[in-house]
Formats: sequence, C-alpha cells, structure tokens
Amino acid sequence: MMTFPVTDLWDEQKCHDFLLNLLHPQGLACPRCTAPVPQARVHRRDRAPILQYQCRCGRIYNLFTRTIWQGTHHSCATIIEILRGITQGKPTLKLAAELGVDRKHLLARRHQLQTYALADGLSAPLPDAAVECDEMYQNAGEKRRTAS
Repeated sequence: MMTFPVTDLWDEQKCHDFLLNLLHPQGLACPRCTAPVPQARVHRRDRAPILQYQCRCGRIYNLFTRTIWQGTHHSCATIIEILRGITQGKPTLKLAAELGVDRKHLLARRHQLQTYALADGLSAPLPDAAVECDEMYQNAGEKRRTAS
C-alpha cells in the first residue's frame, strides 16, 4: 500500500484559523475568567501557530484548552485530516497509516467524536422511510456464474 504525507500539503496557519473558528466561534478567550486573547500575553511560541497564552488571572491556555483536542501533540493539519477522514467514513486503520498516528489513540478519539455528535443530535437518521437496495449494496460483488 502506498501512502502519501497529506498533512505536508496543508498550510499550518490556515488550518489553525479554521480550527479556531470551528472550536471557538465567539473567539478564543481565557477558560477561567473569559477575558479575550488580546488581554493575555503570549506565554510560549514553540508550537507556532498554536500559541500558549497567559491571562491576567494566571491561567495558561491555548487553542485546544477545554476541547476534545486538549493535550494533543498533533499539528493543526493533522487534526483537520483526522476530522476529514472520520466524516468521510474512512477506516481507522487506513487513516492512521496515512497520517502516521497510533491506531488505538485514533480509534479512541473517533469514538469520543461520535459520542459528542450523537449527544448534540448531529447524527440524525435518514429522512427517507425507505432505502433502495442499490443504495445499500454498492460493489457488493459479482453475480454468480450462469445457472446450467
């Protein structure tokens, strides 16, 4: 199986901005006192563009604080590829191989995301009461040989 380093194709700053809008639609703020980022100072820059901020109240936080990605060491591009692969229904083993991440940790993260999606009502049943067979069995196999 040939794998390509797809995360190298993404611009890290654009991925950071996308995740910022996804995880914090009202803007990034201190999780303790809710002061917006401009009132905080940059504490660490070693994972730029993911900056560590220190608020006036003393709390240190970043883009992933109090989210499912808290404590992750993945780049923003890798996180977006994980989200993209899960929403496309890509198997965990294949996704882990493509991204070079541990399959067990990826599977646990996938289960967390699916649990949150179900709790928020994001995974609704199909609107149709009936489903056609050809929609259910795509590429199910070849027809059997001709009967004698």
